[in-house]
Amino acid sequence: MSKEIKLKVVEAVADDVEKGIVRIDSNFMKETGIKPGDIIEINGDRKTVAVADRAYPGDIGLNIIRMDGIIRKNAKTGIGELVGIKKAEIKEAKKITIAPSRKGVIVKASSNSFKQGLLGRAVIKGDIISMGGTKRRRTAMADNPDNPFFDDVFKGFLEDSFNVGFGFGDLKFVVVDTNPKDAVIITESTEIVLNPEAVEVKEEIVSDVNYEDIGGLNNEIKKIREMVELPLKYPEIFDKLGIEPPKGVLLHGPPGTGKTLLAKAVANESDTHFAVINGPEIMSKFYGESEQNLRKFFEEAEKNAPSIIFIDEIDSLAPKREESKGEVERRVVAQLLALMDGLKSRGKVVVIAATNIPNSIDPALRRPGRFDREISINVPNKKGRLNILKIHTRNMPLEGSFYSDIAAKGLIKKIDERFDGLNKEVELNKNRILDTKSDIKKLQTKLKELEEMKKGRDASLVGQTLNLISQVNKKIDSKNNEQKDLEKELVKLERSIKKIDETKKLLEKKKSLLNDSIDSIKSIEHIKEIWSEKEKDERNIFIELKKWKVSEEVQLIITDLIELKVVNKEFYQSIRQNGIPRDLENMADITYGFVGADLEALAKESAMVVLRKVLPDLKLKDNQSLSKDVLEKLVVTQKEFREALKMVRPSALREVLIEKPNVKWEDIGGLDKAKESLEEAVEWPLKNPKDFKKMGITPPRGILLYGAPGTGKTLLAKAVATESKANFILVKGPELLSKWVGESEKAVREIFKKARQTAPTIIFFDEIDALAPRRGVNQGSHVIESVVNQILTELDGLETLNDVVVLAATNRPDIIDSALLRPGRFDRLILIPIPDKKTREEIFKVHTKGMPLEGVDIKKLVERTEGYTGSDIEALCREAAINALRKDMNSKEVTMANFENALKEIGPSVTKNIEKKYEELKDSLKSSTAKQMEEESPSYFG
Repeated sequence: MSKEIKLKVVEAVADDVEKGIVRIDSNFMKETGIKPGDIIEINGDRKTVAVADRAYPGDIGLNIIRMDGIIRKNAKTGIGELVGIKKAEIKEAKKITIAPSRKGVIVKASSNSFKQGLLGRAVIKGDIISMGGTKRRRTAMADNPDNPFFDDVFKGFLEDSFNVGFGFGDLKFVVVDTNPKDAVIITESTEIVLNPEAVEVKEEIVSDVNYEDIGGLNNEIKKIREMVELPLKYPEIFDKLGIEPPKGVLLHGPPGTGKTLLAKAVANESDTHFAVINGPEIMSKFYGESEQNLRKFFEEAEKNAPSIIFIDEIDSLAPKREESKGEVERRVVAQLLALMDGLKSRGKVVVIAATNIPNSIDPALRRPGRFDREISINVPNKKGRLNILKIHTRNMPLEGSFYSDIAAKGLIKKIDERFDGLNKEVELNKNRILDTKSDIKKLQTKLKELEEMKKGRDASLVGQTLNLISQVNKKIDSKNNEQKDLEKELVKLERSIKKIDETKKLLEKKKSLLNDSIDSIKSIEHIKEIWSEKEKDERNIFIELKKWKVSEEVQLIITDLIELKVVNKEFYQSIRQNGIPRDLENMADITYGFVGADLEALAKESAMVVLRKVLPDLKLKDNQSLSKDVLEKLVVTQKEFREALKMVRPSALREVLIEKPNVKWEDIGGLDKAKESLEEAVEWPLKNPKDFKKMGITPPRGILLYGAPGTGKTLLAKAVATESKANFILVKGPELLSKWVGESEKAVREIFKKARQTAPTIIFFDEIDALAPRRGVNQGSHVIESVVNQILTELDGLETLNDVVVLAATNRPDIIDSALLRPGRFDRLILIPIPDKKTREEIFKVHTKGMPLEGVDIKKLVERTEGYTGSDIEALCREAAINALRKDMNSKEVTMANFENALKEIGPSVTKNIEKKYEELKDSLKSSTAKQMEEESPSYFG
């Protein structure tokens, strides 16, 4: 009988969730005689089974077992509890019966599609299981050569099946019956019987939301567990400490961050009675009934203690009483206060509430004794977004991108594997040749014996002996032929080994050759000859390689690699599979400001993009199942995610979101210094935050672009919006101003709050002079002054502005309040000058790029456009084209004469005098604060 040890239960990592796998320290594996890929028995309050795998290096020595929520439910245990584990006595399943665990669900699917998603899964009658994870279990079991079930389990597994477990989403199944009755493993020969309708399952067994279904909230989960699980599971700890256990937790944060989901997970994991209160359910038109309804919830919770009461959107149920106009609302708040911390003790009942506007809740609720802890659920960072994406793409048929560096490593690894495999085949062949030679020798000895026997026998037995000699001769001939075939095969194998060794040395010696080979391998991926053994026509591969202008040396390497079965279907699938984690990382990188709900919507939308492409092929009749070809097309790639990203944007920015303009740096002529400053302030902090930390500085917070009208200030802002990966908020002054007192300041506050939530963000104030003029000059409305004060405090107040850059543009910097122009607010004041000759030439090139010019001398035009701004030159080019069309609507060219006519119509919008004034302003702005205070001392000092 195998030894049992006790280990502490910890949640699984995202990659192992719903795969039927647990992870254990290798030292405990040795102690219990368990090897990776073995089936182990887990004993909590119930017995279940799972596939064991090695623990992560960071978990060694911690006495833990990592398992997902489904296995925890099957073992009737929770995080932090101890379970017994030992090697299981497992049998091969002859037949298992499964059914959906969710009521009202009817499933129609072939038993083979189920089998592909269940191969290698170990189950006991009554277990909850999910589809998929076959590849992961196969990898775990492949590490154990002594596993008796490996060949039986995976002999029919389709390696290229992207859709194993796809289509069932989060649907779980219950194991209704197994044959034999004990712990069994599902193999290729197991008969799967599906009950299409759900069976009666006890409510507490069905796993709904587990901690592994929540991404990016590890710290928040720890906080809420210590506040909720400890008082409900171990109240004696608090008795010993002589303190009252915590009674309430308020979860607050932007919509979609996972507040309600977290509450569901806590209820599910702590295995307690769970009651949900939604505001409208409580309210009644009859006097006193609203309070009574609230009391009923708490009474019900006390009867079924330990209990959790969850109040969703508590701000609607318990608003501030001084601001509430209705009598009923005030009474409901008072009743809730009394129930949460009144004269009567409420026992083992914990209240969890969620809101996205905590400041609108009655302050009496926010004191210890009612809501003891307030947990902020913030917008996830990159690591959190990656975890959330992994969770929501868990059951999706993903196909990774082809990354050259991954392919290069994969190619060398595959060459090594093939080299080792060929060497093993050579050894095997040599042994077979030796065995064949030995057999021939034995047969020749037997032949000699028969020849001797023939001499000494009488005539009646000679015929029989001759017959035996003939049979032996035939066997010798057969063995000789077999030896020749083996020797031919050996020569082929040795030639292949030599070829593969030479290829590897060549690729390792010349890095450029390896890179060219990888590029060529990528370009021929679509050719059917690579994917099908039957359709081998190397001419097609040569034609494709020549089309891509591949050198002869690379062509020979590629054809050798295909012939040696290094580059084949499995190679491409492995590269694509290894590209999935990087694809998800790239998506996590560019989804700034996305909350969990946004990322879930992104995953769904990417699947819908695939579905729209496949829809034309779905010409289905009633009860007709999808063909395998159509199912194989249902694969989600990085391309679909990028398309979905155009439709799904951060929910926090929906009110202020703008369609990003398609203006790139190269679309702007000249202005190199301004471009450089903007790159330093916007792109550097995003790409290299560690460098700023290393230098002990913070990136610039604000940039003011000023200059004459038409010089390209707004155009630069458009380019920043396009080129930067950050979110972009456009602020138009008049939209912020309101006739109601305090509303304008509130609008400014909300914009900065949204920017902080969805950081990194760029806020762009166009024509900021209208929104932030000098204070104390106008004797009229004080609204503008209040708005200026609000912008000042937001830019450099007590609350820091991390990863938010404020960009502003104006042509009147002299009238902007000087407090805005100091370092710490607008750190950089960039003059966008009148274009010089070189800049004008670049602007002409940008605006004439798509024009059919004929005999136009750009240099001459540059000389004649002194004082013209970027917008003047754009207007000039447009006018020249219109002039050409005016003369002849069928005209296909724009000539110098057209530009001459346009110059008569379009003149410079900036004079030398204006240019000089902006240059003077540049110097005066350096000490603008001191000068302005001196000039306006009455306004400043009364």
